[in-house]
Amino acid sequence: MRVGNALYRLAKDLPPAIPVFPLAGALLLPGGRMPLNVFEPRYLQMIDQAMAGSRLIGMIQPSLDGALRDDGEPELCSVGCAGRIISLAETGDGRYLISLQGVCRFRITQEFAAKTPFRQCRIAPFLADLEEDQAGAEVDRPALLKAFRAYLQANDLEADWESVSRAENGMLVNALSMMAPYGPAEKQALLEAADLKTRADTLIAITEMTLAREDDDFGSSIQ
Repeated sequence: MRVGNALYRLAKDLPPAIPVFPLAGALLLPGGRMPLNVFEPRYLQMIDQAMAGSRLIGMIQPSLDGALRDDGEPELCSVGCAGRIISLAETGDGRYLISLQGVCRFRITQEFAAKTPFRQCRIAPFLADLEEDQAGAEVDRPALLKAFRAYLQANDLEADWESVSRAENGMLVNALSMMAPYGPAEKQALLEAADLKTRADTLIAITEMTLAREDDDFGSSIQ
């Protein structure tokens, strides 16, 4: 997989450990792009270190059960996604505006007792994510687009259907998963889906359940 100026093909193309950025509700997927407004001092330092090295940081959610460590920091989900910083702008008031592009998912194997103010973890990358074709042909594209269209209509939202129609299945599934306004548990389920087809099926199921729930709420409100 090519991300920015870097090519990631094998485990050796990735560092064994990366800094991690815990952020609830954030979903980065391989190939997807995520804008971030970084202002907290420890994460500004994290970005500086990443830019001086591999340019990789790990996006990961705090533990879904809200568990905290002894120092008050949140426990982490076991699976996140490594992203490469492909653009960075300074705002002039102490912030960074960065864009991350997803490289591959990872599982945390160890969190270091870091001397830095930000957290660092040893990771086991999902190497299958580095392969260009992730079974996109198996995705039920009509069902995915039907669910997406129904969600937009139910919420009076618009989409750039020309861009959607041009997107290949892998890009479409991951982009819709990242855009979907669902909660942390649903986002983690989409992240941890075994493959692209499973992620698409999961997204369709979540969307259909959300629409059914909204219909029930609407029916209850007018009775």
